[in-house]
Amino acid sequence: MSTHNLLVELFVEELPPKALKKLGEAFAQTLADSLKAQGLTDVGSVVTPYASPRRLAAHITQVAVRAADKPVCTKLMPASVALNGEGQATPALLKKLASMGLDVSVLPQLKRMPDGKAEALFFDTVASGVELAAGLQKALDEALAKLPIPKVMTYQLADGWSTVNFVRPAHALIALHGAEVVPISTLGLNAGRETQGHRFEALKHPLRIDNADSYAAQMRDEGAVIAGFADRRAEIERQLQVAAEKIGGGVRPLHDDALLDEVTALVERPNVLLCRFEAEFLQVPQECLILTMKANQKYFPLLDNAGKLSNQFLIVSNISPADPSAVIGGNERVVRPRLADAKFFYDQDRKKPLAARVELLDNVVYHNKLGSQGARVKRLSKLAAAIARELGADADLAARAAMLAKADLITDMVGEFPELQGVMGRYYALHDGEDGRVADAIRDHYLPRFAGDRLAEDHIALAVAMAERLDTLVGIFGIGLTPSGDKDPFALRRAALGVLRMLMERALPLDLMNLLDLARARFADEQVASSVALDVFQFMMDRLRVLLKDPLKDQAAAGDQVEAVVSQNPTRIDRVPARLAAVAAFACLPEAEALAAANKRIQNILRKAETSGAVVDVALFQEEAERVLYAAVSALRPEVETALANLDYTGALMRLSSLRAPVDGFFDSVMVMAEAPLVRANRLGLLGSLAELLNCVADISQLSGK
Repeated sequence: MSTHNLLVELFVEELPPKALKKLGEAFAQTLADSLKAQGLTDVGSVVTPYASPRRLAAHITQVAVRAADKPVCTKLMPASVALNGEGQATPALLKKLASMGLDVSVLPQLKRMPDGKAEALFFDTVASGVELAAGLQKALDEALAKLPIPKVMTYQLADGWSTVNFVRPAHALIALHGAEVVPISTLGLNAGRETQGHRFEALKHPLRIDNADSYAAQMRDEGAVIAGFADRRAEIERQLQVAAEKIGGGVRPLHDDALLDEVTALVERPNVLLCRFEAEFLQVPQECLILTMKANQKYFPLLDNAGKLSNQFLIVSNISPADPSAVIGGNERVVRPRLADAKFFYDQDRKKPLAARVELLDNVVYHNKLGSQGARVKRLSKLAAAIARELGADADLAARAAMLAKADLITDMVGEFPELQGVMGRYYALHDGEDGRVADAIRDHYLPRFAGDRLAEDHIALAVAMAERLDTLVGIFGIGLTPSGDKDPFALRRAALGVLRMLMERALPLDLMNLLDLARARFADEQVASSVALDVFQFMMDRLRVLLKDPLKDQAAAGDQVEAVVSQNPTRIDRVPARLAAVAAFACLPEAEALAAANKRIQNILRKAETSGAVVDVALFQEEAERVLYAAVSALRPEVETALANLDYTGALMRLSSLRAPVDGFFDSVMVMAEAPLVRANRLGLLGSLAELLNCVADISQLSGK
C-alpha cells in the first residue's frame, strides 16, 4: 500500500512560552502514536515536532492512505450456552448473531475452542483498515485532548454562537498527505494548506504550503520562521556565541537552559543584539542584576572569564531591521529602571544591619502551630551550635549564623526577589562586619536547594544547613503534616535527602538519631511529641533507600544490597557507603548466595523460637558439626571485631566466606529444635552467635533473593 509523508499544523495565537516545548513534543508524539496504533504508520516512520510561538506542527514519514485489513477473532459465548444437545444454535446464540448482523447460516464457520476450563464459540472476520481521513481525525482529537495545557481558554468562533476550549484561539489548520489535503477539522477549522508566517517579515500572506516535505523550508524562506523548536534554540545559541566572540576578552553569555527555552518560545526568527547599561549599576551585587535581566526582561547577561558581570548584555529580538539602533535603544531604556530599582533596594537595605532585623522575625509566621520565624531562628541557633560542637567547629559562629540566617527575609531586595534569600544575607552580613564564615553560612545553609545541587563546604555552614532541615522535619512531622502520595507542601523529602547527603558526602561523624533528638529537644512538649524523632528517622531511612538506588547517580546500588544495609537502620550515615561497598564485594563471592540463604533460615528459626540468646555450653554439644561450627565462629570473631574496629567493612564480610562449609555441615547434620530443652536452647544460642557475626555489617539474608 502506497505511503506519503504527512504534515499537520495548527496555527494559533501566541502560546504560553514556558509550556511551548512540552506542548510541541506532546502534540507531535501523541499524533504519531495514535496513527501507529491504527496501523497507518509502521516502525520505520519518523516523527519531527515543530513548535513556534504561533504554531504546533508535526511531520510524520511513511503514512499510509489506508491501514491494512486485520483478521479479528470474536468470542461469542460459551459453547454450552450457544448449542443445545443436538449441536443446534440456541436462542441465545441466534440473538447474539443477529446483534452482529449475522444469521444461522454462519454456524458452520464458527470455531469451537478452549476458553479457560470450558469451550467457547468464536467467529473469524476481517476488519477493514481505517482510512487516513478518519484515522487522522481521531489522532488529532487525541493529540489536542492530551496536550499538557497549563490553562484552557474559552473563546467564540466566527459564527458568533459556537464556543470552543483551547490553550489559545486557533486560526488555521493544515493537513497534507504528500501534496494532498486530508479533510479533517477541529476547533471550528477545516484543514487546508494555508498558514501565516512571521507577523512582520514573511514574504507572503497567507503562506501556501506545497506539500508535507516543503513545510520547514517554506516556513524559513517565505515565512521568515524557523519552525523547529530545537533548530531555533540552536540558532540562538550560535548567535549568542558569535556576539560574545565579537566583543572579545573571553566574554561569554550566561548559560541558563530554562532562559534559553523560554526565549526560544518567544521568537520565530531570532536576531541577537548587543546592548549596554551604565557601569555604576555594577556596584550592586551581580546576582541581583542577573536575576533582574533574566526574570524580568529575558536578557542574557555577559560574564568575563572570572565570572564577573559585564555592563553589556545580549537580547534576542524577533525582528531584523536594517538599522537595529531603535531596538537596542528601546531595550536599554527598559532595563535601566529595573536596575535602578535593584540599586535602590540594595542601598536602602544596607542602612539597617541584619542583626537589627532579627527581632522583626517575631512578626513573621512560620507556622501557626510552631510559632514565628523569630522563635524558629532561636531554635536553629541552639541546634546549630550543638551540631558545630559535635563537628569540632566554632559553636558561637554557628549560633550567630543561624540567628541571622533568616533576617534577609525582611529586606526589600528579598521581598522583590525571593530567589535571592541567603545570597543577599551574605552581602549584608559582610557589609555589617560579620565574620566571613558567618556570612558564607547565611548563604550556604540553603544548600542543597534541589536534587544534585552542591553542598556547603565549611562545617559552620553545614551545621546551620542541617539544623534548618532537622528543625523542619521534626517540627512539621510533630504537628502531623507528613507527606502523602505526591503531596509534600513543606518539601520534607527534599529536607531529608539534604541531611542524608551532607552526612554521607561530607563524611560527617554524626549520629542521625542523636541529631533528631537534639532537634526534638528544642521544641516544647506541647508542640511536638517525644516519639517524633523515631518517626522522622524511619522516614529518612526510606529516603536513604531512594538516594542509594538513584539511577541518576554514577553508581546506583542494587536494591537487595541497599536493603541489606538500610534494613539495619544505620545511624552513622557517613559509614553507609563503606558498608554498601562491602556488601557489593561480598555479593561477588561464590559463597555469598549460600551464606545469605543460611542467614535467612537462621533468622526465621530464631524469630519463631523467640530465643533470648542463651549462652553456648560446649558440654551440651552432641554432634561433631556443632563443635566444628562453634570453633569456626569462635576463631573468626576476633578477626571480624578487629576489622570492624578499623572500619574495614569489606575485610569483615570477606572473612565470613570461611563459614560456608561449617554452616552447611551444621544444617545437614543437626536438628536445631531438639526435644531436649537444654540441647535445643544451646543450639539456638549457637545460631544466635552465628547470626550476630553474619549480620555484623549488613543483613546479608537480603541477598538470598528468596
